[in-house]
Amino acid sequence: MSGSICRSYNASPNQRAAAEAVVTDEWWFGFEQEYFFTNKDGTILGWEDGEPAPQGDYYCGVGANNAVGREITDIHLQTCLDAGIKLTGTNAEVALGQWEYQCFGNGIKAADDLWVSRYLLYKIAEEFGVCVNIHPKPKTGDWNGSGMHCNFSNEEMRTNGTEALFSSMCDKLGEVHAEGIAAYGSDNDMRLTGLHETQSIDEFSYGVSDRGASIRIPVYTVEHNWNGYLEDRRPASNADPYKIVSHIVGTLTK
Repeated sequence: MSGSICRSYNASPNQRAAAEAVVTDEWWFGFEQEYFFTNKDGTILGWEDGEPAPQGDYYCGVGANNAVGREITDIHLQTCLDAGIKLTGTNAEVALGQWEYQCFGNGIKAADDLWVSRYLLYKIAEEFGVCVNIHPKPKTGDWNGSGMHCNFSNEEMRTNGTEALFSSMCDKLGEVHAEGIAAYGSDNDMRLTGLHETQSIDEFSYGVSDRGASIRIPVYTVEHNWNGYLEDRRPASNADPYKIVSHIVGTLTK
């Protein structure tokens, strides 16, 4: 199973070269990396005595009953900032033991930093005897999977946007939906079911503030006279960021 316990991931240098050929610093990316902490035996951290209460209180939760592993995420955040990696935040996610951090960057450096931030997370968790699982659906049932939503924008989107511009970009991405899915990580069909804040893997949609869409148009963008960014909610938590940025920019600059 991709993203299994303590498994490391290596990006092909060819994927980086392909991304660097099309991605310029005009493009800004914000990756929302979700993951689970697990024990060495594969149990999710905090689930040692069985399945916890249903999801609801864990998202951005506080308190020992709602959050486990915070000390690891706090150290990871500070370590990345010290290394010059722009993490803009971190939070507990909808399942106990599930977390997210947001990694922002310009151009190819955004993907570089995401890879290094993952490496640092694995290393820091190791010091606590904890593993990291970035499989998109490590726990079946009525639990959200793990994604890596990709927020993106270019100069025109940020400063000279229109509703027509954003709609046309979404339409372009929709025309190559199958190619996007192929580039967005393995086992993503287990996560993109149309439930748990996802669109079905076989369908494409976009909408304002729609967490069940393939592409979400943020309220921020609309409220700023259509100047802002888009959020591609399809990438899985185990996706290669080089493939993501290559697909997005390659599609929208054709």
